[in-house]
Amino acid sequence: MQSFQHYIDGTFSDGRSQFESTDPATGQSWALMPDAGPEEVNQAVEAAHRAFLSPEWSSMTATQRGKLLFRLADLIAENAPRLAELETRDTGKIIRETSAQIAYVAEYYRYYAGLADKIEGAHLPIDKPDMEVWLRREPVGVVAAIVPWNSQLFLSAVKIGPALAAGCTVVLKASEDGPAPMLEFARIFDQAGFPAGVLNIITGGPEAGATLTSHPKVAHVAFTGGPGTARHVVRNSAENLASTSLELGGKSPFIVFDDADLDSAVNAQVAGIFAATGQSCVAGSRLVISNAIKDSFLERLKQKAEAVVIGAPDDMATEVGPLCTLRQRDHALSLIEQSVAAGAKVITGGVKPDGEGFFFPPTILDCSAAPDAPCLSTEFFGPVLSVTGFDTEAEALAIANDTQFGLASGVFTRDLSRAHRMIRGIRAGIVWVNTYRAVSPIAPFGGHGLSGHGREGGIQAALDYTTVKAVWLRTSDDPIPDPFVMR
Repeated sequence: MQSFQHYIDGTFSDGRSQFESTDPATGQSWALMPDAGPEEVNQAVEAAHRAFLSPEWSSMTATQRGKLLFRLADLIAENAPRLAELETRDTGKIIRETSAQIAYVAEYYRYYAGLADKIEGAHLPIDKPDMEVWLRREPVGVVAAIVPWNSQLFLSAVKIGPALAAGCTVVLKASEDGPAPMLEFARIFDQAGFPAGVLNIITGGPEAGATLTSHPKVAHVAFTGGPGTARHVVRNSAENLASTSLELGGKSPFIVFDDADLDSAVNAQVAGIFAATGQSCVAGSRLVISNAIKDSFLERLKQKAEAVVIGAPDDMATEVGPLCTLRQRDHALSLIEQSVAAGAKVITGGVKPDGEGFFFPPTILDCSAAPDAPCLSTEFFGPVLSVTGFDTEAEALAIANDTQFGLASGVFTRDLSRAHRMIRGIRAGIVWVNTYRAVSPIAPFGGHGLSGHGREGGIQAALDYTTVKAVWLRTSDDPIPDPFVMR
């Protein structure tokens, strides 16, 4: 078996114990991972706190921080094949996706490298003639970053990049379900030249997460995961009064009107729900389709779904790999069973395939006669699409907004006026029009409701890792006449 280590205060170390990580394609253990307990978590936070206060980091200019981030981006690009291989092996994410995504992750670090010396304060036109007042943006301090196993190098980049650009230090806890690429990333980061303790990477279970998010020296918690765990994170942050940014799940509507470019819409829907084996927080898992084209659209979609190549995730020909964990597959099967009992109709898929590994086929459920089916409201985190028909634009909008989530959405129509009405009406942090799953470091990413709060990506993400200090400078040489009067 391969073996991985924590990265704390610039050194690599074994945890208090180790656990075996499973290859989702085979269901067999393949590597030993360190398991952080409270002691290791405390060591990591203390290291980050020392680094934050150290002159080596705190006196570094923003331009110098940016140069280190540029160096890190270059190292990520150089090591992308190794990182992609490990992510595929440890999570089951297909190699053609991990290879492309990790290559693009370097661009996120380059974006924040360039932004580091552009985080500006402001001069205030104050209402007092003998005062100069300005605002300084300063780093908040130690950041606790918690990422899930899916797209973890991307989800960590949108936390580590802006946090370091702003001058913070970071303790990142990788998911115990597939942490290998993040622990390997630590080795790459170690070569970039940052001071020891600026970034610390550990992995472990709920105990490690609770200790980290409630630690008194953590100033901000950046979390990506499910709403259930997020509630624990928010409760823990009450102990240290840390600010939080939460990027959670979704049950995103994919709305297709009868005037849409159907070839584009079908292809985008396939990518939106079956790419990444459906294990994406922005997966277009609810198809809201005009009844005028519903039957023909579903027939085309069914053909595409059944033609998807399911296979070994390290094969470039594979289009859908295994789910990351066995519990995900059990969750999907249970939800499908409940939904069929509620009146949903299986168009294709829905049955566990024979053989080893945690594979699950692309599945389509027609829920037009089952408005209360649990598949319409519960996140699968798997390749399962729920379908609802509509007759009017108002009905489409009502169906789209009938969810406690609010992360992403898609609208397919050639009618520009209708597109704008839908953009205004949909309650989601992202609206894609005639496309889906497009991302960029320049654009913010996030939602509301059960999809969380705060934004990752874009300029705002870097500002969220800063606090504002107001500076008052009295310019008059005259003595202050009355010490008991506010000036």
